[in-house]
Amino acid sequence: MDEPRKPPDGIILTEAQLRSRRRRSIAIAWALGVLVVLFFAVTMVKGPAVLVRPL
Repeated sequence: MDEPRKPPDGIILTEAQLRSRRRRSIAIAWALGVLVVLFFAVTMVKGPAVLVRPL
């Protein structure tokens, strides 16, 4: 039951790859945040009429 753990058999990333992954994740988060703010701003500019439409 108490067998020693083996190291993971997956891919081990280098420091440069880890930094690149982090920068890419931050860029995606920024882009998503800007998109949310843009959608919010457009909704505010259009006003409440955007919710009033025929069914």
